[in-house]
Amino acid sequence: MNENITKRNELLASTVIKGLESRQMTGYYAKDKEEALKIALSLIPEGSSVTMGGCMSAHEIGLPQALAGGNYNFIDRDKMEDKRAAMLAAYDADYYLASANGMTEDGIIVNIDGNANRVSAIAQGPKHVLFIVGMNKICNDVDAAMKRARNTAATINAQRFGLDTPCAKNGTCMNCKSPDTICCQFLITRYSKHPGRIHVILVNDSLGF
Repeated sequence: MNENITKRNELLASTVIKGLESRQMTGYYAKDKEEALKIALSLIPEGSSVTMGGCMSAHEIGLPQALAGGNYNFIDRDKMEDKRAAMLAAYDADYYLASANGMTEDGIIVNIDGNANRVSAIAQGPKHVLFIVGMNKICNDVDAAMKRARNTAATINAQRFGLDTPCAKNGTCMNCKSPDTICCQFLITRYSKHPGRIHVILVNDSLGF
């Protein structure tokens, strides 16, 4: 990555981490994907039960693959026939892997969901939530993070899943009520009631959507 971008990301990450700490969440900065993977594995004790939603960022640093090949109880919903059982297992897991659709410079996390399994697990249930967040997700404020979530993340995901939504055809949010919409639930995580539950690894890279 460009040296100037890296320097900017380091400085910005420091600000974000201070914001997370003020919200009883813990932040880490990884200079690349490889370091992000090392930090993630250092936070998850062997033998832990781990699951996730559709987190592309975790896949991009190789975390699910490392967990599946290690001494962990990794619940891979993609390999389970009963998808509902896989989703429900998340609520009793030791660790839940997630990312952000948008995140503010002072540590507020924004996510949009269609089925609510992801946002509900982030909000309550798993003992720990581990976010993998590329620096491309950082926005100035909640309004900007919400706009990013709706116009960038949701639009790309609708296209990726082949959904029949206006945004998939037009490339931007149309505030639709399409039966295929994935903008059903909005979660703003501004504070963690339980210290030590939420951990955020900020990665000096462009991850996810």
